[in-house]
Amino acid sequence: MTYDKPAKELTGRKVLIILLAAFGTILAVNMTLLYNAVKTFPGLEVKNSYIASQTFDDRAVAQRSLGWAPEVKFANGQMNLSIFANGEFIFPKVIDVRVGRPTHGREDVTPVLLRDTIGYWFNIDLGVGKWFVYVNAEDVDGEPFAQRLELFVTDGHG
Repeated sequence: MTYDKPAKELTGRKVLIILLAAFGTILAVNMTLLYNAVKTFPGLEVKNSYIASQTFDDRAVAQRSLGWAPEVKFANGQMNLSIFANGEFIFPKVIDVRVGRPTHGREDVTPVLLRDTIGYWFNIDLGVGKWFVYVNAEDVDGEPFAQRLELFVTDGHG
């Protein structure tokens, strides 16, 4: 003896509800991700990208001619920045450093640089993850230098 339960009928109304629920869920997740992406990343690298692009090649050639090679190290809450040119440590006429996350500006810090014989150093608390160190400087003739260095912190101490 078999007992067959009558199958429930799949109506157009049920199919519509299933489709609306599925696409509504996808849309809600996408909108949440979009909102968080826009909220956390300002997307602004320069104020006017068109103007910056007009002089990019000239600035790049001038900067390369300086031959500067900055290097950053982080350990035990201390960051060290050295700039090399022709195998020697150099000290620019003007230097400005900003440390921040690549995705937002909330944790950006402009530290006070302390100078020693091989470069600059400062104490800073960095959380785990990726950080950018923006170096802006000028040589004695006023030639600008700008470079973004990447730093990845694994344990908060370097």
